[in-house]
Amino acid sequence: MSPRSRPSGDRSRAPDEITGIFDDLLRHARELLAVRSPLDAELIVSEVLGTWWGQRTAAGDVEEVIGERLVEHAGRVGTPAALALLTGIACLGTARQAAMAERAALTLMDRGVARPGWADRIGMVAPEECFTSRDVFGDQDTLVCVYSYDGADRHALVVQVDHNRSGMVRDAWVSSQVDRVLEHCREDERTNPLMRFEPVDPRQARALLERGLELTGATADPPVPETFPAYHAFVRARMRALPPGGRLPAPPVYGRDRRAMLAARFLASDEAEGLSDRSAAGRCVDRIIEYGCEQDQGRPLRVSPVKCERFLLDWLPRKVLLSPAEQDAMPHVLAAWVRWAGRRSGLSPQAVRATLDAVWDATGAFTEAYRDPAAFGLDRSVVHRLVPDGELEALPRRAFALPFLSGEHTMPGRGRIDLAALNPADPADRRIMLEFEHPGAAPEHVDAHERLAARLWDGDPPQLWETAQALLDAGMERHQILHRLIEVLARCGNDPEALRRALRTLRHNPPPM
Repeated sequence: MSPRSRPSGDRSRAPDEITGIFDDLLRHARELLAVRSPLDAELIVSEVLGTWWGQRTAAGDVEEVIGERLVEHAGRVGTPAALALLTGIACLGTARQAAMAERAALTLMDRGVARPGWADRIGMVAPEECFTSRDVFGDQDTLVCVYSYDGADRHALVVQVDHNRSGMVRDAWVSSQVDRVLEHCREDERTNPLMRFEPVDPRQARALLERGLELTGATADPPVPETFPAYHAFVRARMRALPPGGRLPAPPVYGRDRRAMLAARFLASDEAEGLSDRSAAGRCVDRIIEYGCEQDQGRPLRVSPVKCERFLLDWLPRKVLLSPAEQDAMPHVLAAWVRWAGRRSGLSPQAVRATLDAVWDATGAFTEAYRDPAAFGLDRSVVHRLVPDGELEALPRRAFALPFLSGEHTMPGRGRIDLAALNPADPADRRIMLEFEHPGAAPEHVDAHERLAARLWDGDPPQLWETAQALLDAGMERHQILHRLIEVLARCGNDPEALRRALRTLRHNPPPM
């Protein structure tokens, strides 16, 4: 039974159903009694622990919560399979799970429950050497960490770290064919001039894995294959077996002045000389630099085929409102940037050509992928009023916060007003819009809506709009959602952590309508 095929668990499930799931896992754990290798045992236990990996409820991380309840259940059952599972969890679980499992296992051993033959060797693994197979662009590291149990059961843990996603761990697997894995990596370097294979300090390997696992775990619905949950606990345990002390370089800080200087140097370069619309080119390069600084760990000069494709086909269509002139100019500016940044960062001509090919291959798709504001059902002038900063991703939440943007009306105390002439980015004009939406409301009530609208405008915190969308999906009407969010803001005051917790609870447990 694969981890993703088993039913998910949380505290809302009936006790009998949870018990049935745990009994099913213990039947699966009987395999632990048939294996002799501690490596095989650890992989089976990792699969069990990965059953609910990545799932969350308002109560917390399901993997941790249900994993602890599984430990308690195994301790009560007290069979040899239960003891074998507890022995494995004591090595592969979270710190709390491991402590609970060790206590429960000792209790069963005191009762005379038989231990599996591999029990004395599990957890006695030691690292031998670490390597990385990486491309010259800096897109990805494939870490190959070799381990053994006192020289026996030698195996390689292979982990993909995606630097286009801030260093997130994207995939992992295990092979007992260590020499074959290493030879494959060496052959890849010999035949592909864009690949490098080299030893890496085990402390640095641990630092990469620590950061990567943390990012993967913190991402909702991370882009990992279905097999990854079964290896997650194993990777975590192997990471802890590596020596600590590695330090990853802090991302460079690019403030406004430094970004402007970088843009100016590019626009004055030979590579940018052929760009005809200098005004559009300046705005385009600002976006290229912004993406490199904020989405690529402070590396605006790093260029690669994958990074350029993600910039053109994913980030720009979701995040940025480009004028028609900027849409036309962007592929040409990006190509010039690739030539300029590639030269400055020391990329080989072959690597630069590969990146340029990716830019031109993506250009047609960029034209189709880039959102036309008309697709939102909004006039272009309205779109520009809602996203004067060009942050296209903010458009839906700002339109939700301030839906009344046109029409002439008479308002008590204000006379005749033209909503189309008001600037929603201006707090004073925003107040008028909210007074129009809530005629006759007490000033305190409008104040509360004004505070919420300001937060939605700024996306502060992001969970506010995420919660509003979840409540919309649950069938609630807009005015009900606004009042629920206002109640949460009033209750939490200036405590950001309390606000995030309250929003998470509201998001996962929408109130009855």
